[in-house]
Amino acid sequence: MNSAKTFGISGWSGSGKTTLIEALIPLFTARGLRVSLIKHTHHGFDIDKPGKDSFRFRAAGASEVMLAGEQRWALMRELREEPQASLTELLARLSPCDLVLVEGFKSAELAKIEVHRPALGKPFFHAEFPEVVAIASDAPLVSDLPVLALNDPPAIAEWILQFLKLA
Repeated sequence: MNSAKTFGISGWSGSGKTTLIEALIPLFTARGLRVSLIKHTHHGFDIDKPGKDSFRFRAAGASEVMLAGEQRWALMRELREEPQASLTELLARLSPCDLVLVEGFKSAELAKIEVHRPALGKPFFHAEFPEVVAIASDAPLVSDLPVLALNDPPAIAEWILQFLKLA
């Protein structure tokens, strides 16, 4: 099992989760932390292309196909009839690191920030998920939880580091 600290960023589609994470990663790596990320998607996806050898191998029935090159490697696993992997199972597959950021997985039992933009017209969800420990918003809010300025990634990074006792 990966002994990294794990922290989630959740919110409705279009709230700015990916943009926030993209801004946080270099702030964490600048402090010497090795950061990994798990992103959940509700939509089917494929990183492969029809006609490529790796696509053909999966289509032929291979359970896993690994692509390896000078710059990176990628492992694709076909679930076929298996259930979707749990966050715990996915975390166990990561290489050792200091911090794993998790995008999505709203109902997972891990501390997370709810990214909320009132202009989207979507409700808060933190009342349903006690693992939400703070809210990042682009507008002033009144909440029992800490409210962080969504447009201030350095302050959010510092808050996360303090929360995880990594600072």
